[in-house]
Amino acid sequence: MEKDMIGKAAELLEKCEVVTLASINEEGYPRICVMSKIKTEGIRTMWMATGTHSAKTGHFQQNPKASVCYFSGGDSVTLLGEIEIVHDAAIKQGLWQDWFVAHFPQGVTDPEYCIFRFDARQATCWIEHCFENHRL
Repeated sequence: MEKDMIGKAAELLEKCEVVTLASINEEGYPRICVMSKIKTEGIRTMWMATGTHSAKTGHFQQNPKASVCYFSGGDSVTLLGEIEIVHDAAIKQGLWQDWFVAHFPQGVTDPEYCIFRFDARQATCWIEHCFENHRL
């Protein structure tokens, strides 16, 4: 059975360890950074770890609108959506990775450790030489 474009986009995301994440800075410019994805739910929900006092966290506190892009080979997907900054202890514990200790030396209870939950609203896909836009 052939996968639809959203299925192919989800499969592509599974292959990617890193994504690019764009926030809007204080001057209204997009600010793009590379992030490690730690969990996905299809292409609609993605989880990433970051610092509570990072520039991007400050941006998303002011404006939750975000874009995530990922690619492999000649295929790519750009997602538009919103970031929720998550401080819930149970969620942080469930998503903790051992390598995070390099960034958060106090471990899962480090006050600097927080989670971004990205919820996609729209996908622009270029996969297998086909271009499609989707509302999610």
